[in-house]
Amino acid sequence: MSPSKPVLVYDGDCGVCTRLAAFVVRRLRPTYRVTAYQDADLPALGLTAQQCDAALQYVDAGGRAFAAQDAVARLLLASAPWWRPLGAALLLPGVNQLAGLVYGWVARNRSRLPGGTPACSLPASQRPGAGSDA
Repeated sequence: MSPSKPVLVYDGDCGVCTRLAAFVVRRLRPTYRVTAYQDADLPALGLTAQQCDAALQYVDAGGRAFAAQDAVARLLLASAPWWRPLGAALLLPGVNQLAGLVYGWVARNRSRLPGGTPACSLPASQRPGAGSDA
């Protein structure tokens, strides 16, 4: 099942991810929905909690999912016009691989970044409230 509108899916338990999602909404003027994976209908998007815990996800209107730096590139391409060249640049060979290395470093160190919390470094199953119905 394809979403009617593209969707950016982030980790709502992570302070860094939540702050960046708020930046996307405020500054990028997205043409897509922005939602925490904990609040999303993941099966309808063709995603799993494990995928969303591992990396940012962008699901286009056709139902195709992009993760990590490719999700960042796609969200920039679907944002305000002045962000689109950056999104296109992130898809270029070489640049995309470098962006993947940067994305991986940020993902591994998100608990140490401004806005990060100790929960950011834990797998979703070990975070506070993981046993609740949230």
